[in-house]
Amino acid sequence: MKKQLPGVYTAVRKDHTIYYRASLTYRGKHISLGSYDLAEEAHQAYLIARSLLSENSVFINHYSSDSLLAFEKWVNLINFRDNGIYFSSPIYIRPKFFYYYFTPSDFFIFDMEDLFYYSSRKITRRGGHYFVADYGMQVNIMSRYGIKNYAVEGRDYRFINGNHQDMRYENIEIINRYNGVNAVNDGGKTRYQVKIHVKGNINVGTYDSETEAAIAYNKAIDLLKKAGVDKAYTPNYMEGMSPAAYADLYASVKVSSGVRHYRCE
Repeated sequence: MKKQLPGVYTAVRKDHTIYYRASLTYRGKHISLGSYDLAEEAHQAYLIARSLLSENSVFINHYSSDSLLAFEKWVNLINFRDNGIYFSSPIYIRPKFFYYYFTPSDFFIFDMEDLFYYSSRKITRRGGHYFVADYGMQVNIMSRYGIKNYAVEGRDYRFINGNHQDMRYENIEIINRYNGVNAVNDGGKTRYQVKIHVKGNINVGTYDSETEAAIAYNKAIDLLKKAGVDKAYTPNYMEGMSPAAYADLYASVKVSSGVRHYRCE
């Protein structure tokens, strides 16, 4: 490729048309800045990048949507300038946490222990949910907190400080950990209501402990399958419970007559 203006290289597409790539080297690292139709645009992107890396007065919130640099690259460069680490993800690190940016005003705050995970994965948004590609699968990032895909904020989990952008573990409280289980206030006491869906919701029962409720849901699954319900339910996994303890509780836990006597039409 033939070098032209500083930071600009000519390249050829598969259809033989010419375009221009901008790049620079900073602290021994070669950084690609993007591709452009015009050489002058690529050169201006190069100049903007050099300015970002040399001007400590320019910050992430100074980004403009008409910039020749992509916002993600803007974040990459400023983090490299300030923290000496180049990430391919739009991450800016602080001493005890880091930001993952979507726009200057739209970002998540994560614990530092998640830095390796998100520095090698991109977060995508779809239908109000956030996913990463993990070993070829689309994984909802809320699953890292034990939150199910169908969980409802305020019912199954909550942000303790009210900030939906703060994804630090200390800020996320899990209210309902198990499928089909919903914590309810019963005369000032927390009890656990269980429902299971067939054609509509069927009440399974209300229980004193979350463990009883989770196992009651599993028992309801088994009874409905015996009754001929062909539905792919996900049973609750009881971590740390021995098979004998599980069997004893499974045998003793009561479920509603609506489940026990259910018949497929």
